[in-house]
Amino acid sequence: MKSSTKDQTEGKFHEVKGSVKEIAGKLSDNPKLEADGTSEKIVGKIQGKIGQINKVLGS
Repeated sequence: MKSSTKDQTEGKFHEVKGSVKEIAGKLSDNPKLEADGTSEKIVGKIQGKIGQINKVLGS
C-alpha cells in the first residue's frame, strides 16, 4: 500500500474513532473523553490531508 493511501485510510479511521469517542463522551457526560474524541478527529483529518498532498506530489 502506498504511503499516501495508508495515510488517508488511517486518517479516516482516526476520524471515525474520534467521532465515536466524542459521542460516547457526550452521552456519558465525560468531558475528558469528549475532548479526546475531538482531538483524535482533528488528527485524523490532518493525517488524511497529508495523504492527499503526498498523492498529488507523487511521494
